[in-house]
Amino acid sequence: MPLSFSRRAEGITQAEIRVMAIECEKVRGINLAQGVCDTEAPLPVRRGAQAAIDKGINSYTRYDGLAELRQAIARKMREYNGIIADPETEVTVSGGSTGAFYCACLALLDPGDEVILFEPYYGYHVNTLEAVEAVPTYVTMQAPDWTFSREDVERAVTPRTKGIMVNTPANPSGKVFNRVELEWIAEVASEHDLFVFTDEIYEYFLYDGCRHISPGSLPGMGDRTITVSGFSKTFSITGWRIGYSVSDARWAHMIGCMNDLVYVCGPAPLQCGVAAGINELETDFYAALAAEYTRKRDRICGVLSKVGLHPSIPKGAYYVLADVSRLPGKTSKERAMYLLARTGVASVPGSAFYQGRGGEDLVRFCFAKTDAELEEACRRIERIA
Repeated sequence: MPLSFSRRAEGITQAEIRVMAIECEKVRGINLAQGVCDTEAPLPVRRGAQAAIDKGINSYTRYDGLAELRQAIARKMREYNGIIADPETEVTVSGGSTGAFYCACLALLDPGDEVILFEPYYGYHVNTLEAVEAVPTYVTMQAPDWTFSREDVERAVTPRTKGIMVNTPANPSGKVFNRVELEWIAEVASEHDLFVFTDEIYEYFLYDGCRHISPGSLPGMGDRTITVSGFSKTFSITGWRIGYSVSDARWAHMIGCMNDLVYVCGPAPLQCGVAAGINELETDFYAALAAEYTRKRDRICGVLSKVGLHPSIPKGAYYVLADVSRLPGKTSKERAMYLLARTGVASVPGSAFYQGRGGEDLVRFCFAKTDAELEEACRRIERIA
């Protein structure tokens, strides 16, 4: 029998976000495709990591993370998210929020189990589910406000459904799920005895008075919710790969075992840096972050509207989906490539966030850039007016 890839690997393709980032490098353009966070990491975070290195905190940590970080996360969860978690038994530090979700899927899903996603979705959620041989199913939200109904969620449930994934604030749409919508999801999850997985990595990027609500904070949802988040975006440390999950102790122990199997532990000194940031940065840091990104959002959305690439104004996160149907091309990939060739600005084709033929009139821009780089990108986009 000839050597071959595994059956699992045969269905995996490189994420369109990565593909467009590579295409951007070829033309030395401005990368608004990938959410790389070009802004500077806060000083307490950097100092905390450096101090840990100087103190020799460079060995393996406990499989679920350093005590000081788990304690900081538990305090933050209580004060900001409204979730009470025991740092000894219910918090697992992992290799980024993506790693935290992967370990949760390994621990809780069997091959063939279905998990409902809200479309437009984040591609890594789909890829992770497929990597563990689970089956993604979809509830399609309606632009421009990315709405859905309780009946839409109910119709997506089948006898094989095991969970629902909620990404709030959402990548790529910037949707912030409101309390009524989360209560619909909670009702369906409770009635059908489903897990709720969350991705809350953008929880501090909120605009226009929106408030972040963690699904796990709703009544009766603590036992079935796996809350996934991290500080990669908030602290501009995407390359550090420090994320976490919070769940009932019944689930957390096995999620931690999977984390040990796959990642062993997160980088020890970087865990210290994240803990320092959580402990030392005051609420005004997060308020300033939201204000700064509101300004960035308004700048790029204003330019997109000016040139006829009408944006769906995001309420959270730092991405915007824009209608590029007026640009040459039959697909979102062709239109994104046209935009890159014409302006030197990279975006992500909308088809990367939809099953089938959805999203062909959309591209996604990331505005997590320095002011100088974002301003140059906006000047370039104006060329297509």
